[in-house]
Amino acid sequence: MTILVTGATGRVGRHVVQQLVARGAAVRVLTRDPAKAGFPAGVQVVQGELLDIDALRTAFTGVRTLFLLNAVAADEFTQALIALNVARESGVERVVYVSVIHSDRWANVPHFAVKLGAERMIEQMGFSATILRPAYFIDNELMIKDVILNHGVYPMPIGGKGIAMVDARDIAEVAAIELIRRDQAAGKLPIETINLVGPATLTGPDAAAIWSEVLGRPVTYGGDDPAGFEQNLANIMPKWMAYEMRLMAERYVGDGMIPEAGDVERLTRILGRPLHAYRDFATQIAATAAQSA
Repeated sequence: MTILVTGATGRVGRHVVQQLVARGAAVRVLTRDPAKAGFPAGVQVVQGELLDIDALRTAFTGVRTLFLLNAVAADEFTQALIALNVARESGVERVVYVSVIHSDRWANVPHFAVKLGAERMIEQMGFSATILRPAYFIDNELMIKDVILNHGVYPMPIGGKGIAMVDARDIAEVAAIELIRRDQAAGKLPIETINLVGPATLTGPDAAAIWSEVLGRPVTYGGDDPAGFEQNLANIMPKWMAYEMRLMAERYVGDGMIPEAGDVERLTRILGRPLHAYRDFATQIAATAAQSA
């Protein structure tokens, strides 16, 4: 049967599509602008978005399994609930949903609370589902690489407790494996939750030290300043979103984003390989910078 992928042009969704195609799955995507998508040959494309009911109904026709990913947005919760309702109406019973680690603990952070609400809906509506709970994305660091490279400061206020940064490629591959497992299952499988983490839990000083090593020059940690983080982000994004990022940073600093015992080992078993490491990401950025210097 066909697997529908939402968020297919994003940093996770694009990898999910590639992984599914490589595994021989029939894939359909829902996207606002098909002309800019550039999907592999054979991928079916439906133009639309998650609040476009007609497009959703068209996209869900003949689909058994849904990959649901909602970006952080002011109407994120509505998008999730509408998509799940239309999926259920269309006969879709199997779902892989991208939530966030600690969604059940960080209730004051809006998009964490939203994702927990969607998790509860998935459970109460009786879907056969895998809930993926990724930690902080490694490639979030692309937003700050110029500060690191040009000013020798690691500016992300991730604190001293540590966060388990995860690579988008690892998220996507686990998602593809789970999508195919559920799609091919003879019957309904129980709901499972998988924390998606990296192989190491890094503090702010840890991240700065890695950058110092790969660049061969000092990089210092900018410190635990979620308020300053909000002020900087407000220059490049809506103020409500910058404030939400501050709330999340406060939880990084206060609580950390720590994996559960056995998370790394479980992911390694699922993937059959080691997880991508933050140091490898930093090394690649440093090498690219050196080539262009």
